[in-house]
Amino acid sequence: MMRVVDILSVETIVPRLQSRTKVGALRELSEALVRHHPDVPADRLLDVLLDREKLGTTAIGEGIAIPHGKLHGLTKVIAAFGRIPEGVDFESLDGAPTKLVFMLVAPEDSAGVHLKALARISRLLKDRGFRERLLEAEAREQLYQIIREEDERL
Repeated sequence: MMRVVDILSVETIVPRLQSRTKVGALRELSEALVRHHPDVPADRLLDVLLDREKLGTTAIGEGIAIPHGKLHGLTKVIAAFGRIPEGVDFESLDGAPTKLVFMLVAPEDSAGVHLKALARISRLLKDRGFRERLLEAEAREQLYQIIREEDERL
């Protein structure tokens, strides 16, 4: 079974994204991912995410966005997570500001694994209590622990 903790690390969590725009938030999360995975081409990563956003927003409502894309040269699915406590306009389906952003990047030829990762993250984020705990935590280690505990519970 796909687990979020298999694709997310403490180092790819950004407790407080500084940007107040969708593009800026995606850039910050991309930079966090590249710092931990230096083999990921930073310039292409942001382009892939922005291209996906052009097809339709990845902000699914209730303050959640799951931007994702596929990148040539990757060998596994990787993820980053960031919070924007004040919220930003991610063009959400419900019009609400986005506060929790899980970013997924998958190899080009990984349709099944990519979809399983998206489904797993969506399932975790359906729980309002889980979302509230993510918004209340301060440190990246706390955030990772909350995600790990919820991941193990499901």
